[in-house]
Amino acid sequence: MSKKKPERPAPESLGLPSTGVESHAHLDGSEFDADREAVLDRARAAGVAQFGNVFLGPEKWRANRHLFAQRPEVFFLLGIHPCEAQACDDAALAAMRGAFAQDDRLRAVGEIGLDFYWDECPPDIQRAAFRAQLAMAREVGRPVVIHSRDAFDDTMQVLEEEGFSDYPLLWHCFGGDAAQAARIVAHGWHVSLPGPVSYPANEPLREAARTLPLDRLLLETDCPYLSPVPYRGKRNEPAYMVFTAQAVAQARGMDVAELWTAAGGNARRFFGL
Repeated sequence: MSKKKPERPAPESLGLPSTGVESHAHLDGSEFDADREAVLDRARAAGVAQFGNVFLGPEKWRANRHLFAQRPEVFFLLGIHPCEAQACDDAALAAMRGAFAQDDRLRAVGEIGLDFYWDECPPDIQRAAFRAQLAMAREVGRPVVIHSRDAFDDTMQVLEEEGFSDYPLLWHCFGGDAAQAARIVAHGWHVSLPGPVSYPANEPLREAARTLPLDRLLLETDCPYLSPVPYRGKRNEPAYMVFTAQAVAQARGMDVAELWTAAGGNARRFFGL
């Protein structure tokens, strides 16, 4: 017997207003070389008004920013990922300072932080790169976007030691529980929820989504990764963020359009759009 294919409604079928903000996407990646413009157009049709594209290091920013020259709705983030922390030397930091001075589309330093899931980079090198980029963020006057995987307590320790309480900070791709979310919010920071909040087994993340203050909640895809249900297993793209919004709204007992608009407004304020 053949397995029944899941129903996959079109993102625009939710009828959401054009108030959404995709806070974290990797649209300059090769996964989108064949249809990048169509991907952006589909998301616009689904209600995404603005997009945050993350450049993973100054070379990527220099090489790929031209891809969005005709798309003013795309704003930029720039940082060295913890798995590539060996590249965070004086020259890279100087290049990033120069980029922020020159490009007003660069709205945040990120994604930066700690990743102890992969073994690409020793923890001590990650911590040094993290601290250096936090200092740079203060220097250039930009918010910070955090990557933390299997490193919650260590990430919090670095941020607390560096005095980042009440500094504009977004915890990207949050995958923890309500207690961890509460610790983040207690420091005055924001939380961005990704597609896995829609996965049936992920009740702890839905509980976190229920308890987050509405004014601290953002949405993202982290595309091309982490597609929400009903597109789980497919390449993710910003249009699918509507299904993440739907899952969060259901968890909170809210109207999805209200949640969508509130999260978009939070993103605009956070990134200064």
